Amino acid sequence: MLKFCLHYGLHFGLPLAIALVFFKKTWLKSYLIMLSAFIIDLDHLLANPVFDPSRCSINFHPLHSYYAIVVYAILLIPKPTRIFALGLLAHIISDSVDCWLI
Repeated sequence: MLKFCLHYGLHFGLPLAIALVFFKKTWLKSYLIMLSAFIIDLDHLLANPVFDPSRCSINFHPLHSYYAIVVYAILLIPKPTRIFALGLLAHIISDSVDCWLI
């Protein structure tokens, strides 16, 4: 139960905190852009089973791979992709909870 609450709390809370702290004037727009980073969870459809609560997504799914994470970090550099990249990295941090909480 702790893992579930922490995982999904971070999925929604971490982008909200980032939006409120760093994008005060446009926090709602920034928050929604960061939440759109959930699109990377489409790679879960390639796994069998699609959902496994004991699986660590990091470096298991293609869009959660170390290579993808490097690309997400690089996307922080150009201003037009920065907010989305923050959402992607916040998503990866949230998913990493599954790797260290069993």
